[in-house]
Amino acid sequence: MSTFLTIAVIVLVFLVIFQIAKASEYVAILKGEEKSRMQSNKINGFLMIAFLVLGLIGVYYCNELLEPKILGESASIEGEKVDEMLYLTIAVTGVVFLITQILLFWFAYKYQEKEDRKPFFFPHNNRLEVLWTVIPAIVLSILVVIGLRNWFIFTGEAPKEALVVEVTGHQFGWIFRYPGKDNTFGKKYFRNIDPANNSLGLIWTDNPGANQKADPATHDDIVIPQNVYIIKGRPVKFIINSRDVIHDVGVAHFRMKMDAVPGIPTTMWFTPKFTTNEMKEKTGNSNFVYEISCDQMCGNGHYSMKGIIEVVTQEEYDAWMAKQKPYYFAAFPEKDTSIPPSAPATVPLDTANTSSTVSAGTATNQNKLK
Repeated sequence: MSTFLTIAVIVLVFLVIFQIAKASEYVAILKGEEKSRMQSNKINGFLMIAFLVLGLIGVYYCNELLEPKILGESASIEGEKVDEMLYLTIAVTGVVFLITQILLFWFAYKYQEKEDRKPFFFPHNNRLEVLWTVIPAIVLSILVVIGLRNWFIFTGEAPKEALVVEVTGHQFGWIFRYPGKDNTFGKKYFRNIDPANNSLGLIWTDNPGANQKADPATHDDIVIPQNVYIIKGRPVKFIINSRDVIHDVGVAHFRMKMDAVPGIPTTMWFTPKFTTNEMKEKTGNSNFVYEISCDQMCGNGHYSMKGIIEVVTQEEYDAWMAKQKPYYFAAFPEKDTSIPPSAPATVPLDTANTSSTVSAGTATNQNKLK
């Protein structure tokens, strides 16, 4: 019954619109087509002005209301360049927007059809065409050059004192690797990947079948799931990889993002300005976290692919790092002389529930810092 009523209402609405249109045609015939058209143009002209004024007020109001919530202050020094580039682009395009839109709606009102006015056709002008082609081309080229300059900075060589962290994406989570005491990342091989015991495929032992020799540099590498610790005021370089499909490391608070492509490492670096605790105070949000999101659709669990960046002081980082053990000992606990024989087994990196891993990892690491 409800479906029938819905269809009946829709048909009735179409009939009413049709009758109104027919009535307008009859009125136009009675009044005279030209007079009716001029009257309609006059009404439309006033509506154009009203729409212009209300539209500009709406744009200004939305900007004032939402800009602080959406953008906020960049949490990295390099991210400030991104903000500057964004504001410059908005300023240039905003001026063009205001000029063109105001002229568009004003002309629709001012030059509406009248009995004593004849149309003037202006089909071609070489000077004007050169003007509105060359000037935008120069302005856009400048914006592109600024963008490329910043891009080369963010993806170029990081400062020598930078902390280097390897970031690996997988469906659907992140794995972070620190180089250990030797400050060198050990080699890895994709065929060695075992989600339960060797999530990155590190070459721990000899593999004659693949003509591989164990890489001692892998024995002190520290591997952390979901949560990464970096230092306020110290540049950090991310070496980004993917274990399966294309992902994208998105760190919006730092104004950075970079694709994670299988087999093709990419890099980016930035310098954090505020610790996580300082951002909690600045935002007034006790639950604030720096989030790593996947900004590339990567499968049905894409929405849950989230990691946490903990920005801490150098002292807090040193204390946290001192408690970490090489990932090598998770696969070969007998090699770790610091573990008593009765110690529980190490929990593997990959879990079925990514969101639970994030929560558990965050709580554990925060407790360690405390």
